[in-house]
Amino acid sequence: MSPNEKIVVVGAGLMGTGIAHGFAISGYSVVLVDSDPRVLDKAVSQIGKLIADGVKLGKINETVAKEALGRLISAPELDSRLSDAALLIETATEKLEVKQTIIRKADELMPVNAIIATNTSALSISELAAVTRRPTHFIGMHFFNPVHKMKLVEIIRGLETSQATVSRLQAWAAALGKTSIVVNEAPGFTTSRMSALMGNEAMYMLAEGVATAEDIDTSMRLAFNFPMGPLELGDMTGWDTRLSVLHYLHQTLGEKFRPCPLILKMVKAGRYGRKVGRGVYEYDADGQKLPGLGLRRIG
Repeated sequence: MSPNEKIVVVGAGLMGTGIAHGFAISGYSVVLVDSDPRVLDKAVSQIGKLIADGVKLGKINETVAKEALGRLISAPELDSRLSDAALLIETATEKLEVKQTIIRKADELMPVNAIIATNTSALSISELAAVTRRPTHFIGMHFFNPVHKMKLVEIIRGLETSQATVSRLQAWAAALGKTSIVVNEAPGFTTSRMSALMGNEAMYMLAEGVATAEDIDTSMRLAFNFPMGPLELGDMTGWDTRLSVLHYLHQTLGEKFRPCPLILKMVKAGRYGRKVGRGVYEYDADGQKLPGLGLRRIG
């Protein structure tokens, strides 16, 4: 894909920040959109830090870093800057109505041949595409956290997604140095379906007292060579997000995805995970896990 193309990322949370960073350092002009100015400022600062770290590690040179920062623009809303965008990726919360509102607005503002993609981890691509005038140009583009380290991108084909749209997404993923897989739409796709089931079962084991959180996570890291355990992953993803996914999978795929009651308790208690400093484990201001603290201290 042409590095002159403009990419719009909606949502400046962890995923949106990582996606915007990836496109900026790959030569694209990026508009990062979020209605919360504090979230937006934090995201721009984090992208600057990721780029600076890349320079220190010798992964990018200072010229590339300076140019990447110069190509990044932040915006509080979707506006006329979408009129020449080639791709928009929404990374909003896993709520159908929220995503549909963003997608409708993007559809009105973007060129007819531009592509709208959603980073949803479970919701129906076809249902989201139905609110647009371009279902052939609508697709799922599911990144993984942290985006700058994780190599996979799931490309999810909706009912009417064209092969040309799939091919363009594959080219964008390759330009970011990612490996992509193409998935025909199904609840939870491939990764979210497996991850949700594993994380839910890990929470059932923790609630039942089968083992401590640390030992459950250690078993998956050392026995199966996972980079992190399912409870650590849930903390990083956010248990509020994980609960939304489980509710959807429970509705669409049945009883085996019924959310563990402990997840519901955690979300009600505001223990969403690393982003708020408390989940199964507790974290410092930099997001580093604190030793000896965690869910077992309160439940």
